[in-house]
This record gives sequence, C-alpha cells and structure tokens, in this order.
Amino acid sequence: MPLTGPLVAGLRENFDNLPSLSRGSQPKKSQQSDQIFQGSDQSASRSEQNDGHGTPTLPAFAAPQGGVSALGAARRTLMDDIDLQLIALLREDARASVASLAKSLKVARGTVQNRLARLLADGTIVGFTVRLKPQAQPWRIRALATIAVEGNKADAVLQTLRGDPAVEALHTTNGRWDIVAELHAESLEAFDRVLGRIRLIDGIASSETSLLLSTHKL
Repeated sequence: MPLTGPLVAGLRENFDNLPSLSRGSQPKKSQQSDQIFQGSDQSASRSEQNDGHGTPTLPAFAAPQGGVSALGAARRTLMDDIDLQLIALLREDARASVASLAKSLKVARGTVQNRLARLLADGTIVGFTVRLKPQAQPWRIRALATIAVEGNKADAVLQTLRGDPAVEALHTTNGRWDIVAELHAESLEAFDRVLGRIRLIDGIASSETSLLLSTHKL
C-alpha cells in the first residue's frame, strides 16, 4: 500500500531537490591547484637537467636582487674530474682539437663541446693564449720587483704601475711586501729607466728588484 500524507509528501519534495550525480561525474579541481602542480612539475624537470655526461647543473632562476654577479654565481656549475682534466689538456696545448681532447678524456666529442661552452659561459675559462720561449721575446731583460706600499695607497700604486708598458704582470701578496711586479726591458739602460720611474711613484715606501737569469719551466 503506497504511503501518503503530508510527512511523506515533504520528504519526497526534499529528495527531488537534491543535485543529481551521474556515475561518470567527478568533482572539478580548482584552477589554483592545477597551477600549483604544474609549477612543481616544471621545477622538478629543470632540476634534473645535466650536460649529457651525468654532471648535474643548477636550475635556471630569475635574476636575483644582487644583480648579474649573483646570477652568475647561481648558475655556476662545480667542476668535476673531467672539467679539471680538460683544462689541464688545454694548458698543455690550447690548439688541441675537440676530437683529440675527447680521445684523451675517453668521452664523446659532444661532451667536450658542451663542457667547453659551459666553462667559457660561466667565466671559468676567460681566454686562450700562446707561450713563447724567453729567447724569442723582444726584450732581453726580465725581473721581479717586490714593493712595499705606504699606508692605504696600494690602489693608487697599482693603478700607476698598470699604466707602465714595462710592467708585464702585477700581483698583491702578504708578508713583508705588498706588490710583486714582473718587469721587462730591451736593455740594461732601458731597465734602469724603468726602475727610475718606479722609484718616483707616490706611495711606494721601498722596493727590491731581482733579475731573472735563466728559465727552467714555463
């Protein structure tokens, strides 16, 4: 016997007003959740990048507030044994071909090319040069000058020395001396003039110069 009455009629009306759910329907994910998971997947993908030979690289980030130098530090990759061996080979012969370098390192040529490109891009390798034997140099006199600087005048002294054509290289050091300068000249007379210019530089307290007689290793 069918149920009747105001109570049953009220229950039926409430049941009819409930939202219908089909078997195939699923709750919708929020757009915000989708964006969060997509961003996580992209970050994970970037963190798994490498140079093709198993060396992991840091993910690429947006430029930090510290500027370009901070960005370079963030992207810089730590050197491994292959990088160090590659640099050692280039020190011996900067004209070595990619094929010969790959053969010596026992890696693929693409690996050598990728490593070179990365070391140049992050500033580890700043350039290539040639070395001449001392007898082939246009100057006959070579010397090392050690220099002591008065007070806080080191920067001014270094700036003056950088502008002298007879100064081949400059190094700051610790201990008794503040600066080591590599000097060259075509003759003893020219070298004497170089020393005279150095003695007149404001801020130099004392100096000592040693002539290089023979070179046994470059």
